[in-house]
Amino acid sequence: MHIVATVAREDGGLHNTYRDVFRVQTECRRLAAELRHLPAAPDPTPRAQEAHVPAPSIIITSEFSGSVVAKGATDDLSASILKHAGFQQIDDWHGRRHRLPTTTPIADKVAIATHAAEMLRAARYSVDLPPSLDTARMSAPAHPLGLYAAGAELLQITDRIRSTENGADLQRAVDHLLHPEHGALERVREALEAASEHINDLDDEAYALADRFGFAAEFVSSAQSELVDSGAELRRVGNTQQPETETRTRSPKLPDHRDAALATSPAVAKAKVFPSLGVEATHSTVAVRPSHAPGPRR
Repeated sequence: MHIVATVAREDGGLHNTYRDVFRVQTECRRLAAELRHLPAAPDPTPRAQEAHVPAPSIIITSEFSGSVVAKGATDDLSASILKHAGFQQIDDWHGRRHRLPTTTPIADKVAIATHAAEMLRAARYSVDLPPSLDTARMSAPAHPLGLYAAGAELLQITDRIRSTENGADLQRAVDHLLHPEHGALERVREALEAASEHINDLDDEAYALADRFGFAAEFVSSAQSELVDSGAELRRVGNTQQPETETRTRSPKLPDHRDAALATSPAVAKAKVFPSLGVEATHSTVAVRPSHAPGPRR
């Protein structure tokens, strides 16, 4: 039997003949068997079942001391795999053991234990690994405030401020709020400005609501101006070397940050230009509040 085939397709391309020789041989045997040129191949006999060999068992667990320990199989292959993963081998009167030092960072413990378990399972070992040491089964802790993660971050800043013991620590904690580029107040101001602009983009008639968000962003900017350059004063809080009268008495030579903030506040400027908005500013109480009345369209 001779078989001739063309490899040129009708579209002008060439047929990929990779492994076609094996397919042709199989088809030739089938045709020869149908034409009774060759006896039909007997049905394949099933392979004998492999003897079941129990896989060695290894338990990787964390002890009360904080050390991660691998117990179970003590053969050379498992020992080599554990040492390759980063475990330390100990040979004493208890026998061969493998563990991670208690000083190992928690993230490294989890990574090493997970890597060791993967290699041991690939070598046909049965590995018992708790979820706390398995990166594949570790679930992210549920956030206490759900979707309001930003509020939870601010709560952490608040707790950090309350737990400070000196002025230097207090200044570092407050800096998370007052940093001019990455502080929480700056991010809140940017978000309020973005909301104001986007409201105008979505609905030209909602200019009053957009103005309210714009005024709120300007008030946050005024708060930033009020607290600017307060880092040095925060570091001096609780300093026993500073006289008590000096800490309680405000020097008349120091600038009034509140007055300066109000003088440069865009909200106060708008209140002067648009008195109909109802923005009130008194020099003594320094109470500036935005009006919810419809403002001019921008």
